[in-house]
Amino acid sequence: MRGFEARATSTFFRMRVHLRPQRRTVEIAGRRRVAQLLAELGILPGTAMVIRGDLLLTDAEVIEDADDVEIRAVISGGGA
Repeated sequence: MRGFEARATSTFFRMRVHLRPQRRTVEIAGRRRVAQLLAELGILPGTAMVIRGDLLLTDAEVIEDADDVEIRAVISGGGA
């Protein structure tokens, strides 16, 4: 999570971001696009999936303050 700093705000709600497989949760204030969130967390595009509920989000979608999202590492296997 290089260069990421949670921003203090007067907003009551904070976005909860669950990082998998690290088993870590961070709270972040302020709405932002998925691509911006990944950049702030130091996660390279294409290396993670961002999920809200049952929906896989695209880089252009907006995540709100009160959202609860999960970021899962993309794992690929080779063919034998």
